[in-house]
Amino acid sequence: MRATTRACGPLSGPKGGRTHACPAPSQPSRTLEPVQELHDAPLAPLTTFRLGGPATRLLTATTDDEVIAAVREADEAGTPLLLIGGGSNLVIGDKGFEGTALVIATKGFSLDGTSLELAAGEIWTDAVARTVEAGLAGIECLAGIPGSAGATPIQNVGAYGQEVSSTITEVVAYDRRTGETVTLANEDCAFSYRHSRFKSDPERYVVLRVRFALEDAEGLSAPLRYAETARALGVEPGDRVPLARARETVLKLRAGKGMVLDPEDHDTWSAGSFFTNPILTDTDFAAFRARVHERLGDGVEPPAYPAGDGHTKTSAAWLIDKAGFTKGYGDGPARISTKHTLALTNRGSATTEDLLALAREVVAGVHEAFGITLVNEPVTVGVSL
Repeated sequence: MRATTRACGPLSGPKGGRTHACPAPSQPSRTLEPVQELHDAPLAPLTTFRLGGPATRLLTATTDDEVIAAVREADEAGTPLLLIGGGSNLVIGDKGFEGTALVIATKGFSLDGTSLELAAGEIWTDAVARTVEAGLAGIECLAGIPGSAGATPIQNVGAYGQEVSSTITEVVAYDRRTGETVTLANEDCAFSYRHSRFKSDPERYVVLRVRFALEDAEGLSAPLRYAETARALGVEPGDRVPLARARETVLKLRAGKGMVLDPEDHDTWSAGSFFTNPILTDTDFAAFRARVHERLGDGVEPPAYPAGDGHTKTSAAWLIDKAGFTKGYGDGPARISTKHTLALTNRGSATTEDLLALAREVVAGVHEAFGITLVNEPVTVGVSL
């Protein structure tokens, strides 16, 4: 692995602003802040799965200008580009990535009253902790989620009754199509369950900053919307509790499911929930329910949650378990977590192909048992299910 640096020079930015672009290798470089550059660089250490081959070229950007410069350079050269934040939602193929991988390591945490702005590279769980310390509610139940702030609007990250779409006001992004930095209001982000405008058009936007509107509830949490959290706290859904208690309870619940990163615990060598919860039309849910009764007995009812007009959401974890893939399933280096059926894990010596073989087995088994095709939540790079 070879380490070098490249210098980026100033160019005219949109609307008279200033951005920075790295010149092509054949052009003379101009002095500015050097961007770290590695060649044939391992990507596995940058992911929570600890899987994947090397990148042809790896850059690390620590400012928005450096991010934009690296993206522009790749786009102008026609070089494939892989954006990496916290690496908690990536499945990279064993052959790696032929192109430029860009680690977004920008920093920035700004509170103005109840308004929060985070740079894309901020560590999400640390940002949540700081908002709780500041006495502000709205994202406390999203504690412990690995990854960076910039990834949260892409996936519309959610857990324990909260989603970032409920508090995000604006997303500042670089638009690769127009070459401009744009600000998208919440309603322009097309948020839905684990989805957004950014996810539906992944080649267009590079998230730079995320802005939130939090709540000052005099040290109390937002109303609890998740039954498991309320039970653990000994309160009713809709109640509020001290912010620190809410965060600590969520962290404890997540840790019990292997969903808080721990280098010594292979149950956390994962991407968290590997599959999204299926959302079915009422007609499809009725057919699914009949299949459950046929397979498991008339007394067994599948999980069902309202998901908008004419739709019902069910549980991927329940489907996996009832199809016979219980906690700890597998005898190879990739197995289902011993703590949660929704997490596929690297037991220390797995390859990406080992992981994908397990994922395909689970998908096929659930479809055979219940007629539902599970969809992976992590982004795959160079591979597919």
